[in-house]
Amino acid sequence: MDARTRFELVKRNTQEIVAEKELLDLLRKEKNPHVYLGTAITGRPHIAYFLWVLKLADFLRAGFKVTLLLADLHGALDNTPWDILEKRYKYYSKVIPLMFETIGVNVGSFKIIRGSDFQLENDYVLDVLKMSTLVSVNDCRRAASEVVKFGDNPKLSGLVYPIMQALDEVYLDVDVQYGGIDQRKILMFARENLPKLGYKPRIEIMTPLIPSLIGGDKMSASVEGSKVDLLDDEGIVNDKIGKAYCEAGVVQGNGVLAFVKYVVMVIKGDRKEKFIVKRDNNYGGTLEFGEYADIEEAFIKRKLHPLDLKNALTSEINYLLSSIRRKSKELSALAKEAYGNT
Repeated sequence: MDARTRFELVKRNTQEIVAEKELLDLLRKEKNPHVYLGTAITGRPHIAYFLWVLKLADFLRAGFKVTLLLADLHGALDNTPWDILEKRYKYYSKVIPLMFETIGVNVGSFKIIRGSDFQLENDYVLDVLKMSTLVSVNDCRRAASEVVKFGDNPKLSGLVYPIMQALDEVYLDVDVQYGGIDQRKILMFARENLPKLGYKPRIEIMTPLIPSLIGGDKMSASVEGSKVDLLDDEGIVNDKIGKAYCEAGVVQGNGVLAFVKYVVMVIKGDRKEKFIVKRDNNYGGTLEFGEYADIEEAFIKRKLHPLDLKNALTSEINYLLSSIRRKSKELSALAKEAYGNT
């Protein structure tokens, strides 16, 4: 696979790359560059996480060394109580690898690292303190504003969050950091401030967010009905997707279509499979789609009814979660310890 082909694979379904020329140059120079994604162990993982699971799989196919950071200390900085931090880490460390296995990626092909395993080392802590003398309170708050839950009485911990995320790039020795577009301000904070400590800026790659199933903002673990949990049974999935916002002909803010685009059709495309929409012959019969663009066009032109789209998506999600459900007893016990009955 040449550099241009690898570049296009990494670029697919991204919203922004800072900067594309740097990425292409990197791929021309390095056979196995290093990328990482960090996820703070806060809310319960849900189906929108499959978007970045698939993107990390793209990086692997493009020859990257991939590190997944389970950021336990970042979870604490974002208001996860210290006494349940270990329990949430255990849940993440069990369920996230299963998501990779679901799409056919061997977790042995990349590294999973726990944040506290390196973020408490002397050099790292010293660099956190050094950077804190070079950036302002406003710099840090602005950087973390779309990620950290500040509330009406912000805690100091939220201001430390972007400093640590910037330094993770250095201490994980990566060439690229990948995250959702909601991470943009933090990623640009890293680009701007790492050179102040004598470190090189990294390439920053961002993918879109999947809208909430109830319309509006992104899928959120803390908003009931907004998402499908990884441990939801078939009946709950049917109910949530059935109630999801999916106005006929409207693409904007449509979480149903977005999940089809960024998850289902990526998997289908890589496996050379079709997206099947089963309909009664009285309503035109079964539809088959090989490209997402054709699904969107049919939906906009109202040749694909929202209910038919929802039914097809429900089947795909239930199939996607079927392997995770085989370990639901163990996972449910861990989730209850980490999140209670939510």
